[in-house]
Amino acid sequence: MSGTEKSKAHAEKLKGKAKETVGRAVGNDRMTAEGRADQAKGSARQAKEDTKDAFRH
Repeated sequence: MSGTEKSKAHAEKLKGKAKETVGRAVGNDRMTAEGRADQAKGSARQAKEDTKDAFRH
């Protein structure tokens, strides 16, 4: 996985986790759902890059 894409995936997952935590703390279901969606996007980006890496080697 390239360093840039790896950083983006990790940052997106962290952003999502933070958003989910804040959403739960304040009782905002929408923010919690958005946080989970951001985490899923980060995981998908990471899986995509892992697949690309598998075919490079």
